Amino acid sequence: MPQTKIFGIQEYLNPIKNQLSVVIHSCFVDVLQYPPDKRFHRFFAMDKSDFIFPPDKSQSYLIIEISMFEGRSVEVKKNLIRLLLKRINEKFRISYNDIEITIFETPRYNWGLKGVCGDELDV
Repeated sequence: MPQTKIFGIQEYLNPIKNQLSVVIHSCFVDVLQYPPDKRFHRFFAMDKSDFIFPPDKSQSYLIIEISMFEGRSVEVKKNLIRLLLKRINEKFRISYNDIEITIFETPRYNWGLKGVCGDELDV
């Protein structure tokens, strides 16, 4: 399951984080066919003084970092990014300029979960 970190200014992130989690996971379900009941999201609601960004971003600026097993096609990852951008923009009216998404892929053997290395899991 993707591990997702969401960073934003606390005054803007905290009020939407539960709904944002639903939106993000809906994209994983639709694009990656993930189970609806498996969510791994961590929110980093930051003080303004700890979240420095360029002046072309607004106070609703979000950074979304997704860690997942390697192996998905470029098109699948692009579809995921496009859907995340679209749904977040539509649901929260956050400008596309204020949403940044990075996907980090690592080999399964670099993950430790359920007591074993990721490449030893039957998924």
